[in-house]
Amino acid sequence: MTSSLIIELGHLLNISIKAGTPLLLASLGEVYAERSGVLNLGLEGIMLIGAATGFIVAYSTGCPELGVLAAIVAGAIIGLLHAFVCISLQANQVVAGLALVMVGTGLSSLMARDYVGIALKRALRPVKIPGLSRIPIIGEGFFHHDILVYASYFITLILWFIMYKTKYGIWIRAVGEDPSAADAMGVNVYLVRYICTTFGGAMAGLAGAHISLAYTPMWVEGITVGRGWIALALVIFAMWDPLRAMIGAYLFGTTEVLQYWLQMPLQAMGIDPSLLGTFPYVATIIVLLVGSFERIRKRIGAPASLGKPYVRGF
Repeated sequence: MTSSLIIELGHLLNISIKAGTPLLLASLGEVYAERSGVLNLGLEGIMLIGAATGFIVAYSTGCPELGVLAAIVAGAIIGLLHAFVCISLQANQVVAGLALVMVGTGLSSLMARDYVGIALKRALRPVKIPGLSRIPIIGEGFFHHDILVYASYFITLILWFIMYKTKYGIWIRAVGEDPSAADAMGVNVYLVRYICTTFGGAMAGLAGAHISLAYTPMWVEGITVGRGWIALALVIFAMWDPLRAMIGAYLFGTTEVLQYWLQMPLQAMGIDPSLLGTFPYVATIIVLLVGSFERIRKRIGAPASLGKPYVRGF
């Protein structure tokens, strides 16, 4: 393998992981929300609010780290609102989620209307990990990123460990499968669902912050370009498992990058490179469509009580 090819492959892996990180962060939060039984279709709207909030705070203060924190808080507030509407008010979770998309789209445009086209003065810059970054292909791919990419590695592992190796993970899965049985065992169903749904919102806000503070450090309306919907499909694709969500996110990130990386070869073959860019969205539609069938959802391990409000005693 020539040195130039090694460099190109390392660069491709690097950009793919960077592109997949917002998808990973959003899908990880949604895995926990859905595992507890709450469906949040509003990821796109929450990511937009997180991206706008993070950008405005980072631009105003000159500190992108504050922007990240602000985006997390904004996402958590929206997640808490969704939890209140769906858990306490027992509203239709599909309708509530779609409403969040519309609210998030409009609110983010309103909040950041004075920042359109403005680049961030100080963004989250890539930092090389000494030693590890020198490994051919792998080093450039995994160990030359901004802090949120590195954080996503640890967050994925921690969330997987909590879900499958601790009593809290058992509670979450029990609440999503059979809330009545979990309640009978002494688990506070409402509290678990509130925490997981709020956490899902915070992670979506963090995903939005990564887009506007690191991946594309400037503000344009609709900056998430449908990534919230892709993250929703990733949850199904990953069968509600954090580690599988990481693999799926990087695969989708790779397809996003390949349309630019293979632009010249595809054009030489008479193929429009933009067709490759449609793959994540076509795959999203297919996965969401397939996941809408109850029988298929049960086979792939969907929580039995997903989308169903819980009322004690009924």
